[in-house]
Order: sequence, then structure tokens, then C-alpha cells
Amino acid sequence: MDAISTSALLLFLFALILMSAYFSGSETAMMSLNRYRIRHLAATGHKGAIRALKLLDRPDRLIGLILIGNNLVNILASAIATIIGMRLFGDMGVAIATGVLTLVVLVFAEVTPKTFAALHPERIAFPSSILLGWLLILLSPLVKIINLITTGFLRLMGIKNVRTNDALSQEELRTVVHEAGALIPQRHQEMLLSILDLEKVTVEDIMISRSDIYAINVNDDFKLINRLVVQSPHTRVLVYRDTIDDAVGFIHLRDALRLQSKEQFSKSTLLRAVKELYFIPEGTPLNVQLTNFQQNKERIGLVVDEYGDIQGLVTLEDILEEIVGDFTTSMVTTASEDINIQQDGSYVIDATINIRDLNKEMKWDFPIDGPKTLNGLIIEHLEDIPAANTSLMLSGYFVEVIEVADNMVKSVRVITKHTPISTDDNDE
Repeated sequence: MDAISTSALLLFLFALILMSAYFSGSETAMMSLNRYRIRHLAATGHKGAIRALKLLDRPDRLIGLILIGNNLVNILASAIATIIGMRLFGDMGVAIATGVLTLVVLVFAEVTPKTFAALHPERIAFPSSILLGWLLILLSPLVKIINLITTGFLRLMGIKNVRTNDALSQEELRTVVHEAGALIPQRHQEMLLSILDLEKVTVEDIMISRSDIYAINVNDDFKLINRLVVQSPHTRVLVYRDTIDDAVGFIHLRDALRLQSKEQFSKSTLLRAVKELYFIPEGTPLNVQLTNFQQNKERIGLVVDEYGDIQGLVTLEDILEEIVGDFTTSMVTTASEDINIQQDGSYVIDATINIRDLNKEMKWDFPIDGPKTLNGLIIEHLEDIPAANTSLMLSGYFVEVIEVADNMVKSVRVITKHTPISTDDNDE
């Protein structure tokens, strides 16, 4: 070392600090890469992304390589700095060199390059992957020895797989969609989140209850049957004998109208034209039922309980509306038609409304893990069928029962948390 001039040693030290900055920045950049973005770039043929993805496939080797290079460079820099310090300041040079080198390494070889790399990982990782790839080949024996030792310690700690697992859980994917911001339009975000929610929602949550099913009793007067066919708001109508539980099948309105046009429409031809019933067990998640509809080539089904009793009706359109929202062509009563705002800011609501539809429409927080309708929720809360003018606090909302009939709450007034309670009773 005595033969090497101090200026040459300073240049060598400067080069070592640059190399240390390279290894520090490369490590941060490689670990900060968005794995899903570089997979997308790699699939499009981006060479930098392909190289980076190959290195990240074995993070133990990549980290081992970078740390070997970084430590070798830093140790050598420390030795060179000590020599320079002793030449310039004598015995005090060791302490001076240690203090100065520590500050220089922290600022220029650690904090600055790592911060820049964290902010711009692709700008650093893609070019540096070229040199890292060559270094991995060159130092492969040393890297493998280090990895064997570290893998042994990891196995003692119960870690056997050193490969990365980037699979996202549903909740993590939900967070990714939420944080996408302007990258994904708000409407598309809502649809993606609705798809994720399908497994949390069952057919009972969206079905038309048996009392609201538009159906034809084949034992009714034939004129009434004709009128029901003509006035039907649906393309498929349930046909039954006397009671819904004695369902016969579904008649497609197109078939019924064709028979009418040929003057061949009668009870017997109606029964011959009905399609076979398709039954859905209650509790079936919507994602499962959507697949079942597709596999069975069905579009409509009857929801039955464990005893085989019909509880309601679900269509393919109902499930699709959970994803994309209500279709404008739907003739079924919507939540908005069941909700009427009053002058005092309260709401008069049809109590048979589905709670999920009510929450979605009004951005409210009534519980949905129990009864499916507002009527059911009130009765469950009171454990009795209330009389008219009964008032209660339900999930933070003031609810007044307006009408009760047929052992059901028919309509209620709801005053939200943000609406002052009015003493005027003449606003209905």
C-alpha cells in the first residue's frame, strides 16, 4: 500500500462508495418492484422486467448476492479509509477515518440511493438487473455456500420454502381495488367489489319472496289466466295448482302468446308448454349459483328450504344485478319506489323491502346477517308483532310503525341519525 499514492487511494475509495451505493440502491429497487406490474411487463416482452422477474423468483439468492457484494465493498472501503487517515493524521487518523467514512456511507451509499430507489424502483432495478445477473453467475459458488448455511438456519426456524408467494387474499385484492383510485373508474371498482362479495351473499338475500312471486294458478278462471299472461311483467311465469308449493313449472311468455295467436291456448296446452322446475337450496352463495345456472343452462329457479318448501324465486338477472346494478329495463319494483322522503326529512318505507336493497339505496347500516326484510328485522327486535304507532330505536335509527296488517308490518317511518325528530304528525 505504501507504493500507492494517497490520491490513488482516494479515487479507489470514491469508486468503492459508488459501488456500495449501487448495491444498496439495487437491493431496495428490486424489493420495491410491484410484482404484478413486472409480470404484466414481462408478458409483453419487456426485457428488463423479464430479467428482474427471474432474479426475484429466488429472493434468497438475490439478497445473498447483493449482501456479499455490499459487505465486501464496505469492508474494503473501511480498510482504505483507515490507511488514508493514518497517512494524513497519524494515530488519530483511525478515529477520524471511521467517523468520516460512517457519515459518507450513510448519506451517499445508504440513505440517498435507497430513498431514490424506493421512489423509482423500475428506473434502478431494470438496468441493474443486467449486472446482477452476470454477478450471480460469477459469484454463484459463493452465493450457493451462503444460501446453504442460511437455508439451514431457516429450516431450524420452521421456514422450508424460500420462494416467494405473491397470491392475494380476497381482502387484499379488495384493498388493491380500493386504492387503484383513478386507474380504475369508480363504476368498474364497484363491479369488481361486487364480484368479490358474491360468495358472502346467498340466494335468500336477493330472492323474490314466495308472497311476491308473480304466478298463475292453473285452477283459476281461464279469463283470469289469459289476463295474467297478457299483463305479465316477466318473460317466465310460474304455474301452480292452488298453492305455490304445488308448483307445476315455468311458462315462457313467448310460448303462451304463440298459443294465443293460434287460438290454441287452453289449460291443457298451458300445462304442456310449461318447462321443468329448477330448485335451488337456500343458503347457496351467489357465486356458486351463478356457476350452477351456467352449467345447468338455467335462468330461473325456486329457492327451497331443508323441508322442500318453496321460499322464493331467483333469476340469473337478479345475480347479474348484484354485480352491475339494476337494469333500467327491469319492471320489478325497485327500492326507490318503496322509499318516500317526507317534508321533515324522514322516510316512509314499505316494510317488506329487502334490507340489503335499503342499505344500498340509502347508504344505511341496518344489520343484514339476520332477517332479510325490514318487517322481519322489526319483529325480531321486538320479539312480537307491533301495533301501529309503535316506536323503537333500531341500529341507531328512529323507526315508527305506521301500518300493520296480515300479521306483518306494512309501512314505517324512519328518521336517520342526521334528521331531527319532528313533532308534526301531519306530514304523511
